[in-house]
Amino acid sequence: MDLMLKGSTALITGASKGIGAGLAKVLAKEGCNLHLAARDGEAMQTLARDLKSKFDISIRVHEADLSNSKSMQKLDQAAGDYDILFNNAGDIPSGDIEEVSDEAIREGFDLKVFGYITLSRSFLIRRKGRSGVIVNVIGNSGENWDAAYFAGSTGNAALMSFTKALGGRSLNDGIRIVGVNPGPVATDRMLKIMKRKAIDILGDEARWEELYDRYPGKRPATVKEVADLCAFLASPLAGYITGTIVTIDGGIAARGSVI
Repeated sequence: MDLMLKGSTALITGASKGIGAGLAKVLAKEGCNLHLAARDGEAMQTLARDLKSKFDISIRVHEADLSNSKSMQKLDQAAGDYDILFNNAGDIPSGDIEEVSDEAIREGFDLKVFGYITLSRSFLIRRKGRSGVIVNVIGNSGENWDAAYFAGSTGNAALMSFTKALGGRSLNDGIRIVGVNPGPVATDRMLKIMKRKAIDILGDEARWEELYDRYPGKRPATVKEVADLCAFLASPLAGYITGTIVTIDGGIAARGSVI
């Protein structure tokens, strides 16, 4: 299916691995020019070389620590006049309220919650009155609360409200804002969370793979499944979708189960 994204330009944060890198691959195949942003410049350069060898697109790499507002504003300025923003960078710590410190929560929120807000603000101001799309990759813990990941549940719920609040009016200015709530996805970050859950549930982090038996289809989502959804929502084919959250978790949140 042609997503009609050829010639568009997208900025992806958290683009060095996982969903961000998967998004870059899907968008490159659609002919979308890319700005890739994350801490790991080497990984992004390797990804960029591979994609440019296969597709006729331009790619710029922005190696940066995105955990403060100034760095997000600097990134926005460096990327220039892009059409699509994928807010994806984030690493909110797991653990219960007795384990996770205020400092760790603030650090996680600076990158994800405030990072999404800061970059979205800059994008909205610049693109107002023209077409544009913001896709916030959030997480189903914002609608499927988990005491063992209370910081993530809290931050993601805030970003869900942020997406709906802005996206409910944004189309008046030609801009769509949507959120995607992945559940478990086969990424390095998921491995950290699974090991934490294995300690809480099974008493041994080495048994984390046993938890797959509790997931729909006995597996997590693939990175490509999530990336394909994000790319569709960013495309003109989803031109009347805004102010809403699409959950991709095999039905976990719908059945009210953490795993």
